[in-house]
Amino acid sequence: MGDPLTRANPAAAVVAAPVRRRRIPLTWSLAGGTALIGAVAGTWQLTLGPGGVPWILGTLAAGVAGWRLIRMISDIRSQRWGIDVLAVLAVASTMVVGEWWAAWVITLMMTGGDALEDFASRRAHREIQSLMERAPRQAFRVLPDGSTVEVLVDEVAVGDVVLVRPGDLVPVDGTLLEDRAAFDLSSVSGESLPETLTRGAQIPSGAVATTVPARVACTAPARLSEYQRIVDAVGAAAGSRSRFVRLSDRIAVPFTVVALLIAAAAWLITGEFLRFAEVLVVATPCPLLIAAPAAFVAGMGRTARAGLVAKNAEVLERIAAVRTAAFDKTGTLTGGAPMVAGVEPADGVDADRLLALAAAAESLSAHALAAPIVAAAAERGLRLPALSAVAEVPGDGMRAKAEGAELRVGSAAFTGAPLAQPIAGVVAVTVSLGGRGMGRILLRDPLRSDAAATIAGLHEDGIEQIVMLTGDDAGTARAVAALVGIDRFDARLRPEQKAAVVKELLPRPVLMVGDGINDVLVLASADVGVAVSRSGLGAVGESADAVIVTDRLGALLDARRIARRTRRIARQSVWFGVLVSVGLMAVATTGVLPPIFGALAQEAVDVLTILNALRAARAPQ
Repeated sequence: MGDPLTRANPAAAVVAAPVRRRRIPLTWSLAGGTALIGAVAGTWQLTLGPGGVPWILGTLAAGVAGWRLIRMISDIRSQRWGIDVLAVLAVASTMVVGEWWAAWVITLMMTGGDALEDFASRRAHREIQSLMERAPRQAFRVLPDGSTVEVLVDEVAVGDVVLVRPGDLVPVDGTLLEDRAAFDLSSVSGESLPETLTRGAQIPSGAVATTVPARVACTAPARLSEYQRIVDAVGAAAGSRSRFVRLSDRIAVPFTVVALLIAAAAWLITGEFLRFAEVLVVATPCPLLIAAPAAFVAGMGRTARAGLVAKNAEVLERIAAVRTAAFDKTGTLTGGAPMVAGVEPADGVDADRLLALAAAAESLSAHALAAPIVAAAAERGLRLPALSAVAEVPGDGMRAKAEGAELRVGSAAFTGAPLAQPIAGVVAVTVSLGGRGMGRILLRDPLRSDAAATIAGLHEDGIEQIVMLTGDDAGTARAVAALVGIDRFDARLRPEQKAAVVKELLPRPVLMVGDGINDVLVLASADVGVAVSRSGLGAVGESADAVIVTDRLGALLDARRIARRTRRIARQSVWFGVLVSVGLMAVATTGVLPPIFGALAQEAVDVLTILNALRAARAPQ
């Protein structure tokens, strides 16, 4: 079958990296290596005696603890305090008193927790990566003799002319060389319906040609295009996000302080450092290392089945904590494709006849407004009249002979039909026959069927403010906001303006949902960016933290509810483990719990907390 990227985009085969053998991630190697070395040490001890075991387990524990120490120092410099502090101290103390197997158990828990989170994160990234096929990668350069040659988009220079076929993305910013041509700008500007442009119009990269092949003169190389400018801003936007403290890290600091105080008190009272190590062994934050990640990894699997793929466990934690949600309009709250909203015949004209005439002409057109008109006629079971001398006038409409007279379908100026009152968010396709206005067909970008229910559900689920940010006009935005129950809206926004609004929204954290190239920057600026998958994602998916991979906007509401339930289960698991660990610490101060038995007791606690955490994989009741 081949790689999906090269099937969707032939030029990708030219730029794709050579096939390489998949490498095993470091976290997986460390976890697997820790388990394997433990098995080797156990076999050694059973067959050859304990002589080499300290060297085997000590080297392993020292290496892993040193690696975590380096990471811990980096976190502290960044003013982030996590669970590594207590884990490293526990490993070090058990090694000092010669409790090598206890050190191994702690090491296995550290590496296992890392591997678990990394596994879920990589799986999510693979699912999202398979959708990222939208970015323009090739272009058809027009040669002086009029022929075309396919080249990589980076090879297109200023002044070169490229041919954009219907359905293709404009690969570079440029100037239209055709007299008239229609383009879908929804993924760039937020305009919901195609726009007819004339010779000399500036076209941003990422727009889609909708009618006829169009020649575009390149005005900026790909690296300086509108598309690339937005992509380049993503890194800085993501770096400016408000800091989010994970559940395990919030509990880790007080837990570490309590454990160290108890261990130090036991050491000072008894004068035995062994007592210090015994306390730290049962104080090892395995519930924090394993329980919380296990719950959120299980929750990630559940949200993926509901239609939303999160890139990592922290994203799910952020979704659970969100207090403000913002939505793009076109392609997010709406379907992103026009549909017939009404048929308005002139006096004395039958509505079905009007629609049949229009559909007959549009059935031979590649315009984005043609398909919904033809579909509407098919739904009514209409018989289309025979046409002759059919011709498409780019940017104006269709012309043909029908019933012995000239039929025109398109703009009011083209058909000569009388102008009617415009309606916000609606495009009118007019029809004339023999110079007489027959009426008009109204098309609009319809709301998603579950948009209003999703917004209402988010309000009920604790979202305090919901806003809509769109590049469309204020009239259309106002109508959509009223229909779906949006609290406020901002219209006519460019990408950088959307990002600026999101940065100022309160209360935080803020979630943003969008689908187009114009949403790349704002998705990266939000605390949680969620992309809606349509034909592909490209930079949109790269900038997002999660992707809705179904046609249901309600997948976001499902994910929010699953995330909140997952957070609740994680808290239960962590606090159960922490409280039992505190009890075991109290027992360890008496000296009746040797380190190896303390480690085994802690393992029993871990199993219970993990089993409870995995409840997050089940569907919410």
